[in-house]
Amino acid sequence: MFGQGLVKKAVAAAIVAACAFVVIVALGATEFYALCLVLPPLAAAALTALTFAVLAMATALIYLARQDEEDEEIEPTGLGERAFALFRQRPILGAVAALAGGFIFLRNPALATMVAAAFTERPQRRRR
Repeated sequence: MFGQGLVKKAVAAAIVAACAFVVIVALGATEFYALCLVLPPLAAAALTALTFAVLAMATALIYLARQDEEDEEIEPTGLGERAFALFRQRPILGAVAALAGGFIFLRNPALATMVAAAFTERPQRRRR
């Protein structure tokens, strides 16, 4: 099958994301019910939301601080590397591009296969 490695990586990433989502939801529910034992439910919900807001803020600050250090990287050469750099630098534009790609895939799977082949293609060195 053409592009089988790419499909396997996408499926693995989706599984990891789904598992992480389930873990976060379970952690939030556990924290909420543990706080309900000592606080009224409204206060427990507020503290649970505050905990996750602080966690999200800390993660964003750590990511932004780490991204400043990585800005001095070499410019990407391949089409796939450029697309990955676009997703890292402009996530909203990357999300829009991914939605457009999904729409194109639904309308014309052959075209999507050609695009996937271009992304997975390794640059060839010129022989002299």
